[in-house]
Amino acid sequence: MSAPLTRWLGRVAFSDALRMQEEIVARKAADLSLPDEVLLLEHESVFTMGRTPDQSSLRDPAQLPAPLVIIGRGGQATWHGPGQLVGYPLLDLRTRGQDLHRHLRALEEMLIELCAGFGVVAGRRDGLTGVWAEERKLASIGVGVRKWISMHGFAINVCGELEGFSHITPCGIAGVEMTSISREAGREISVQEAADAFAKLAVDL
Repeated sequence: MSAPLTRWLGRVAFSDALRMQEEIVARKAADLSLPDEVLLLEHESVFTMGRTPDQSSLRDPAQLPAPLVIIGRGGQATWHGPGQLVGYPLLDLRTRGQDLHRHLRALEEMLIELCAGFGVVAGRRDGLTGVWAEERKLASIGVGVRKWISMHGFAINVCGELEGFSHITPCGIAGVEMTSISREAGREISVQEAADAFAKLAVDL
């Protein structure tokens, strides 16, 4: 199993990134010899919601200050936007045990390592997918699978005010405090720095 091809795409609209994911997954499903890929990027402000009848985490959808997109991942509402590193690992999970939970734990572990590289102690919380600094949430993870090829992925807060989270109940967790690598490290870290650091870790996905 070779390391995935990792690409930094810069600032990309959510709709464009979703279309790119779907095209890559379709090509891989038709030709499994194609390389796995990890897309790293930053989004324009957008709210996303997984496929669930319970949309209470949106609070008041009519008052959201940015577009809302319902997508084919698990989980409740989240926000993506400037200051956040988003990663879309498009991987053939048949070469990784055909185990979605293993894939989720591998993403968590890689993000924990990413934080450690910036001097931030991060970890998991029992029963909650994602990465945390004590009780404060650093990263959200939501994935989908088509023909055992993974889609969607993670979003880790790197810098900035991340004000979009104030309009929702992030991931449906009441009272959760969102934080960033920069805030926890006590110094400014750019999304580009975080992307470069993650690209070095992604060889182990």
